[in-house]
Formats: sequence, C-alpha cells, structure tokens
Amino acid sequence: MTPTIEQLGRLDPVRGLSPARLAELVRLCRCERWAPGSDPLTKQRPGPLFLYLLDGELRIVLPDGAGQVLVGGCDAANWPIGYKTAPPVRSRTITEVQLLPLDFEMLDVMMTWDEMSAAVDFGGQVAQSSSIASTAFSAEVLTGSVLSRLPPAHIHELLQRFQRVPVRRGQTIVREGDAGDYYYLIESGRCRVTRLVGGAQMELAELKTGQAFGEEALVSDSPRSASVTMTGDGVLLRLAKPDFLELLKAPLLRPLARAEAERRVAEGRARWLDVRYPAEFAEDGMPDAVNVPLNEIRTAFGLLDRNREYIVYCQSGRRSSAAAFLLAQGGFQASWLAGGLAATESP
Repeated sequence: MTPTIEQLGRLDPVRGLSPARLAELVRLCRCERWAPGSDPLTKQRPGPLFLYLLDGELRIVLPDGAGQVLVGGCDAANWPIGYKTAPPVRSRTITEVQLLPLDFEMLDVMMTWDEMSAAVDFGGQVAQSSSIASTAFSAEVLTGSVLSRLPPAHIHELLQRFQRVPVRRGQTIVREGDAGDYYYLIESGRCRVTRLVGGAQMELAELKTGQAFGEEALVSDSPRSASVTMTGDGVLLRLAKPDFLELLKAPLLRPLARAEAERRVAEGRARWLDVRYPAEFAEDGMPDAVNVPLNEIRTAFGLLDRNREYIVYCQSGRRSSAAAFLLAQGGFQASWLAGGLAATESP
C-alpha cells in the first residue's frame, strides 16, 4: 500500500520537498499495517530509516521506562518515531496502525538535490525543480550512481552548466574515433551504442532515460570508443569536457598509490580489477585479480560484487581511471592504481 501525497505533505522534514519530488517519493515507498497488540519495532528493517506513524494509536516505551502514546495525524507523529526523544526500546499497537518506513539516505539525497536545484538555467532555459525531478535526476538515478557522492557545494554549479539539447530519432550524438567533447545524461528517449567490428556495426548496448554516456573518452583523454545514435526523439543534458573534469571527475575519481592499494588488498578490504586485454592480463596480472577489459566493463556490472571495493589497474592508469569512473557511476566502490603497473614498484 502506498501513502498519499497529502499524508507525505504533513510529515517533517519530508514536507519540505517540492511537489514533483513528493510525487516521486509516493511511488518509491510502501506502508506497513500492524494489528492491535503487536510490536512493530521488533521488525528487522534495512537501515538507517525514518519510521512514521500515519494512522492509529501506538504506545512506545523509552529507555528510562517512560511511556508515550502517539496518534497518527497529531503533531508528534508528524516526525519520525524517536526523532525528538531517545529511540524507543519497544512498542505496542493500541489499535491497528499504519506505519511508513523511509530510507534516510534516499530521502537525504532527494532533499539535498531538491534544495540545490530550486531553479536552474539549462543554457538559457529555466527549469524549476519539477524538471530536475525528472528521471534524469530521479532518486533512483541519484542514489544508484556516482552523483550521490558529489559534494553538495558542486550540485548547483553542475546543474547550471548542463545544457538541455533536443534530439531526433536517427541522430548520431557521438561518433567512434572522434575526440571527446561532452558528457551526456538522457533526460528522455533511448539510444543505441555501436562499435565497428570487422567492417560491420555491432550493437553493444541500448541506453534509456536516466543513463549516461560519453564519460570514457573524457576521463581517459582518448578518442570515442563507440558511436551513440538515438532510436527515438528525446532530450539530452550535456556537460562540456572542462566542466565534467572540474565538477565530476576531480571530486569523484579516487587514485591510490601502489603501497596503499596493496595494503587494502592484503587486508581483504579490496580486490584487484585488471581492465587490460586478456593477453596482457595473462602476462603479468596481479594475483587473484578479476580481468574485465575496459570495453566490457558496463556489461560486467551484473557479475561484480557491489559490496566489495575494487582497485582498478592497467599499464599506465589511463584505461583504469576510465573504468573506475564507469564503476563509480554504476554505484560500485572503485578507485584506480595511480600510474598503473608502469609506475615504480613499492618497496
């Protein structure tokens, strides 16, 4: 069961969100119903969470033994349970109750981006927060990508520098072999990624609303490795290379010195990821490393462990820095070996 916008609109600090974000949040959360005489606080939920009482009567017991009765819809219940007191140690439903658990991290990202993007000028077109809350910057995209780790001070500046570009079906946005000039986010529409193999165009992927492309050539300062063509009309948000390097690459790409990288691997905190060709890996790959060539990194997302940190390496650091950014953009913990294997060995 989903809550209504009216219910969300009375909750703190949720009600500070724009109408568009509230409508998005409605689609992302689910309510819980509990029968009289039960203790909802015993349920194991992924955290950290805000837990709201939307309807019914709930008695909570605080660590000092004091009791408090919360009634859905009253002022005290408009804040998360335990927000203004010590976290309760137990509870008991007096009537049937309706509870709403909200993921704190997701809500915090939504509030931050909402506040930093109240009015943004995309190349002369002022876009209110309703357009910022479009699927290009939806909560799902923000929390599952590198954008969630962007320093808040950079968000407004980043959005100011994006340009909104209408595109048509069949239009080629980037061409294989060309120099990298822009980073792209798909606000609406779809496109296909192709590469010339043996004289024929081979389709590598189809990208949809909320996905990005064009970053590989910008990070590695190399020619475009594939072509991207629209399969329908749409709108792209593009960011010029200097702005991408300043506002996305610099704060988000994490280089590691050889000694620190080896220490993390030895402690079991991270694993090597070799993004060179298989022949190179067979020659001098790191022990226990995973080998995924750079041009296959996106298709390998489903095979990699999102709970593990990867230290990406290649011969010089160029391919590995590009792969590390792609991984970070896909929601992985990734850093890259500064200087690559060609750097001076650690003592």
